[in-house]
Amino acid sequence: MKVLHIETGRHLYGGALQVYYLLRGLHATGIENILVCAPGSEIGRKCSEIATVVELPTVGDIDPRLLIGLCQTIRRYRPDIVHAHSRRGADWWGGIAAQLCGVKSVLTRRVDNPESALLVRLKYKRFDRVVTISEGIRQVLLSEGVTEKHVELIHSVVDLEQYNCPADRPWFEREFSLRPGEKTVAIIAQLIERKGHRFLLAGAEKILAAVPELRFIFFGQGPQRQELEAECRARGLAEKVLFAGFRNDLPRVLPNLDLVVHPALMEGLGVSLLQAAAAGRPMIGARAGGIPEIIRDGVNGYLVPPEEVTLLADKIIELLFNRELSETFGANGRALVEKEFSIPAMISSYQRLYAQLLR
Repeated sequence: MKVLHIETGRHLYGGALQVYYLLRGLHATGIENILVCAPGSEIGRKCSEIATVVELPTVGDIDPRLLIGLCQTIRRYRPDIVHAHSRRGADWWGGIAAQLCGVKSVLTRRVDNPESALLVRLKYKRFDRVVTISEGIRQVLLSEGVTEKHVELIHSVVDLEQYNCPADRPWFEREFSLRPGEKTVAIIAQLIERKGHRFLLAGAEKILAAVPELRFIFFGQGPQRQELEAECRARGLAEKVLFAGFRNDLPRVLPNLDLVVHPALMEGLGVSLLQAAAAGRPMIGARAGGIPEIIRDGVNGYLVPPEEVTLLADKIIELLFNRELSETFGANGRALVEKEFSIPAMISSYQRLYAQLLR
C-alpha cells in the first residue's frame, strides 16, 4: 500500500508530531509513505528516512498553486490513499486533488472550532472519510451536518517511551532560575487567546496568597506573548511568571513540574495534556472540547468550567497542598495513556481505515 500524506505545518509539535508518529509506524509495517510538506519544515527533515518527501510552497488556504502541485505529485507517485493532516489549504485542496485524480482520501481534523454550513458542505464531501482526534470534535462535525458514517474517531497519542525520565530537581532549578523547593504550575500551549492563559493570571493573586513560594511557567510561543507579559506587569506578576518559549526537551522538564493546567476555551484534544499524563503529572483543565477525554475529573485531575477563575484557583491550591492526591492523579494519568492513547493503537486504527476504503 502507498499513502500520500499532506502536512503543511513547519514545526514538529502538535499535529505535525502526530503525523510523524503515524508515518514511522506505517513505515515499520511496510506501507510506503509520500509526505507533502512545506519547504524547509522540521517534519520533512525528520521523515526523510521513512517517507519520500515532496516540498510544495503553501502560501494560504486558498492558494490554487497547492492544488496544481498536489495533482502533479499524485499523478507522479500514484498513491492508493491521499491523507490530508492539516489546514493551510491541505484540508481544502487535498480532497479536490484526490477527487480529480480518482484516489481515495482521508482528512484528519484536529480542531474543534465551528465552521459555516456552506464550508462544511463544500469541504468534507470531498473526502471519503473524516477522522477526528477526539469525541468533542466528532460531535462538532455531526452538529454541522456531516453524516455519522462519514466520521471516524482515532485519538491522538503520545510516545510513552520518551516519558520515562526521572525528576532532576537540581537541573530543573538551575535551568529555570528557581529557588530551592519553589513549586511550579505550568501551561504548555501556544500563546493565543483560546488557550486561556489570562484565566490563570486572573487567579494568580489568590493562589500566591496561599502558596507564596510558587512560579508559573508558560511553555510555548505565539502572538499573544507581549499582551500576556504586559498583563503580568500590570498585575505585579512579572517576577512570578516565566515565559519559557518552545522546548524540545519536555520529557525531561515535565517530571519536575508540580502541576500542569490547561484552562482553554476551545481544544481539539490537548496533546500537551497527554504528555503531562505520560509523565505522571496531575492536571487541571477546562471542561471544553476534547479535554475531558484526557482529564477524568477526580481520577487523574480536575475539570473546571471554562473561564471559572475562582474554582480554577481553588483546585490549584488544593493539589499543591495535597501531595498524596497529586501523586495518585499522576499515576492514574499515566495508566490512562498506556491504555487508551498508545501509538500502536493509532497505527492499527489507520491501517484498518485505509483497508476499508480500498475494498
